[in-house]
Amino acid sequence: MRKNKLVAPVLKWVGGKRQLLDVIKPLLPKKINTYCEPFVGGGAVLFNIQPSKAYINDINQDLMLVYKVIKEDVESLIDALADFKNEAEFFYSVRDWDRDKNRYALLSEVERAARIIFLNKTCYNGLYRVNNAGEFNSPFGYYKNPNIVNTPVLRAVSAYFNEADIYFSDTDYETALNNIPKSTFVYFDPPYDPISSTSYFTGYSKGGFTQEDQIRLRKCCDDLNERGIKFMLSNSATDFIKEQYAEYNITIVQAKRNINSVASRRGDVDEVIIRNYE
Repeated sequence: MRKNKLVAPVLKWVGGKRQLLDVIKPLLPKKINTYCEPFVGGGAVLFNIQPSKAYINDINQDLMLVYKVIKEDVESLIDALADFKNEAEFFYSVRDWDRDKNRYALLSEVERAARIIFLNKTCYNGLYRVNNAGEFNSPFGYYKNPNIVNTPVLRAVSAYFNEADIYFSDTDYETALNNIPKSTFVYFDPPYDPISSTSYFTGYSKGGFTQEDQIRLRKCCDDLNERGIKFMLSNSATDFIKEQYAEYNITIVQAKRNINSVASRRGDVDEVIIRNYE
């Protein structure tokens, strides 16, 4: 399948891998028959390599709904996005749609997907964040010209989704791995182990991702390894993570992190790329 350069992330997502692609790509297997990404997020790796067969999952149902609508009804989505305005009062009214559960349940899938894209493009720092009730709570970003309706990219992603053999799911990552073929390559980009007590962020879904969750993920990787399935995993370069994956190939890379609300705390941080293959 021929790659389309317009196929690119449609949402900004915490820990997005767009700026690490030049580091990640040389570490990928030379041949990928089937691709699986259980924490797809913004999908930078997926959209860059554009595999012809893929299993794509994220526990964030709003996110997976956006991808479903882009595949099934992108023109209606583009039309809906054209009605959204980059104004603070309008932003907060749209943000509050999910506070009225009965009204929110009546929205169409296109309306809900358009809302997520609009909020992502216009909220502060593009940060998808929800409270304990699962309600979007990032503030307005006050950007002059956010690209709310990126029509060429939306259409290109839709075309890719329809040309390729892609399976979408919004379940626990372990469940998403149950039925993948042995020839599948799995790329994990989970919520990161925090590098400090103030850097913890898993606000894009209710709950969180604790060190116990990180251990469960490592055990899942051990299972894939025993099944002969190749995997790559990104995470922060904490001692805890390096100890968990000490038996695998660990590559230290530098990544820029721009999510911190305090500008002086943004910058280069060490991350690890872990593989069970050479």
